[in-house]
Amino acid sequence: MAASARVSPDQAPHIPVLLRPLLAAVAPVTGLWLDGTFGAGGYARGLLEAGAERVIGVDRDPTVFRMCAEWAGDYGDRLVLKEGTFSDMDTLAGVPLDGVVLDLGVSSMQLDQAERGFSFMKDGPLDMRMSQSGPSAADLVNYADEAQLADILYHYGEERASRRIARAIVRARAEAMFETTLELAGVVEKCLPRAKPGQSHPATRSFQALRIAVNDEFGQLVKGLEAAERALKPGGKLAVVSFHSLEDRVVKRFLQARAGGGGGGSRHAPERQAEPVRFKLTPRRAIRADKTELAQNPRSRSAILRVATRTDIPAGPAPYGELGLPQITFKDKV
Repeated sequence: MAASARVSPDQAPHIPVLLRPLLAAVAPVTGLWLDGTFGAGGYARGLLEAGAERVIGVDRDPTVFRMCAEWAGDYGDRLVLKEGTFSDMDTLAGVPLDGVVLDLGVSSMQLDQAERGFSFMKDGPLDMRMSQSGPSAADLVNYADEAQLADILYHYGEERASRRIARAIVRARAEAMFETTLELAGVVEKCLPRAKPGQSHPATRSFQALRIAVNDEFGQLVKGLEAAERALKPGGKLAVVSFHSLEDRVVKRFLQARAGGGGGGSRHAPERQAEPVRFKLTPRRAIRADKTELAQNPRSRSAILRVATRTDIPAGPAPYGELGLPQITFKDKV
């Protein structure tokens, strides 16, 4: 998930997005932090260098810890690495935390590995599993029914041509099962107009949707926000970086609800009672990349950072009905 420096900043395969404004928003950085999407370790390193006494790096991808072996030892016991999902961060940490950082989505490090199957630009097995276990994207594409595929593409990728693409996938797999990323990208491309200069690749939304479905990213996100609420000390900081509107909508609504926003509902429904204030929005508005970062790192253009501070109100279950989660019903288990 999170991606960043591996050996040194000038050798980094990917620049940690919004790291500078993130560190400024949570300053002073002290105590015990958890990077729930460790990736190549950029946020963890940034926190350690900014003053964190110790950082727990968590990732569901078992390969990332092998990749950081060249530099992780430089931090001694200040950096602790644990394989797992950030939805279990409170259990993995075992003690209250001073801060949590989450960088959502897929990292450029994973995109660059053709064998992981995340990229429509490089041929590789149609996989997309961050944890490298469970059903793959190929399983989903080859065995989900047409209606399920259309729902996934529409709700998780905001793909307007979802029905047309799902129909084409079902028709193509009747001739031969999908095995590679470029096979799928080719079918999707034929369903859509050719991209104009500056536009994203036609398969972008479809690949995003399948990746989200394969990894249960929305389920993990809400559970991760609940886990962060349980894990943080009063005064602890939560910083979340998202890269598309669907993710950011969930984060925004969760934090607004936890900051006491109940809303008045409609005139035909009773007014909803405001929730106890479990987080304070610090700052109240989202943070985006400035001109300098945009010039240095084009990937930061779509990045949105939200930061909140934990209060002393006990944790509670998430307001699932208010989060705008896409509703998809799977009739058959893939």
